[in-house]
Amino acid sequence: MSWVSPISLQANDFELFDLPARFELDSLELAKRWKALQALTHPDKFVSSTGADQRLAMQRSVRVNEAYQRLRTPTLRAGYLCELRGVSIDAERNTAMPHAFLVQQMQLREDLDDALGNPTALQQLADVALTAKKEWLNKVATALDIDNDAAAAASGVRALMFIERVTKDINQQLDDAA
Repeated sequence: MSWVSPISLQANDFELFDLPARFELDSLELAKRWKALQALTHPDKFVSSTGADQRLAMQRSVRVNEAYQRLRTPTLRAGYLCELRGVSIDAERNTAMPHAFLVQQMQLREDLDDALGNPTALQQLADVALTAKKEWLNKVATALDIDNDAAAAASGVRALMFIERVTKDINQQLDDAA
């Protein structure tokens, strides 16, 4: 007799984890549910099953892990919620951002160039970027969970993507300066 856990490959990530489709999530609850789903789907549980059951277990395990990564990462979760609500992030083609935001990003880039090799200045920039990220995450949370405005949230996700890129570059310079 073969048996593979009843995890639907078609369920959206929130359904898969039996969580409400909201931006704000309890990260501990998410991790707890991920562990429970992994216990059901891990391929090691099916080593003596048929080849078909082993493949299905692998698919389900991969699906659970991909969903977990998406849900535990705020920017990915926000983008996913926008998509579920019919609004594409379309970051490759839609780079329109408010002028003030673009000026801030250009200033951060210039400040990064000026701070190269200076760990103190780089850490200050990292703090500025972290503050900006928190502000945008709050805006996205409000847009998704309170205002039900996926278009505004999508714009916020694109802003977060800019901020995450500059943060990655700042952190790389911090690592290089260490």
